[in-house]
Amino acid sequence: MTFQRIQPTKLSDVIMERIEAMIVDGTLKAGTRLPSERDLAAQFSVSRPSLREAIQKLEARGLVERRQGGGTFVSDNLQERVAEPLLELLLQHPESQFDLLEFRHALEGISSYYAALRGTPPDIEAIHGAFAKLKKESGQDPAEQAQTLMDFNLRITEASHNVVLLHLVRSMQGILQRNIQQNLQDLAHKAGVMQQLHEHRRHIVAAIAAGEPEQAREACHQLLAYIEHALLASNREQSRIQRSLRRTQQG
Repeated sequence: MTFQRIQPTKLSDVIMERIEAMIVDGTLKAGTRLPSERDLAAQFSVSRPSLREAIQKLEARGLVERRQGGGTFVSDNLQERVAEPLLELLLQHPESQFDLLEFRHALEGISSYYAALRGTPPDIEAIHGAFAKLKKESGQDPAEQAQTLMDFNLRITEASHNVVLLHLVRSMQGILQRNIQQNLQDLAHKAGVMQQLHEHRRHIVAAIAAGEPEQAREACHQLLAYIEHALLASNREQSRIQRSLRRTQQG
């Protein structure tokens, strides 16, 4: 019988894996500046040479980047590599507005479900705070409103405590925010729509805070179904107006 030799683990690899885990679970977000080598070595209780080697390995893998005179940061392009080319592609296809709404049914519905199932008191407080901000800043222009709504959705996704969901939402943040902005622009002229959207979101928050996963998911689906119905109705109305204008011009 032969036994495989146990390979000793290098300390730098242990440090690298620890920092990787913090990036994966969202503790270290894209663009976050890492503490100085001295402070980080003290926090991990390791030598600075071992820490420096770990940072070099993370840099080689594209997870962190050094900026001259500015320190070491979690790479921003972790998200940009996916989002930028896809955003440009989708913007060329107007019908993708409805495809994204269908995708959001799955993404936001499951995030709301797990937020209600797993959300901690600090998570619920953050969601309430983001929701209050929506009401307070309802008079913003569509771009600012879209940012506020995206922040609200992110708080729900964070409360799901699912790292895959969280990184997917963050990687697609630009695409999702653009979809929200486009929807707001298309519906801004419709009387009562914004108030109805706010009521739907209030039901989502209430279900999450009450710890009711199925109700939270259903409330999310109802919100997105309402948006889709309102957009379709708005498109039909615009088509009628365009036909009427063409007839007037021809007459």
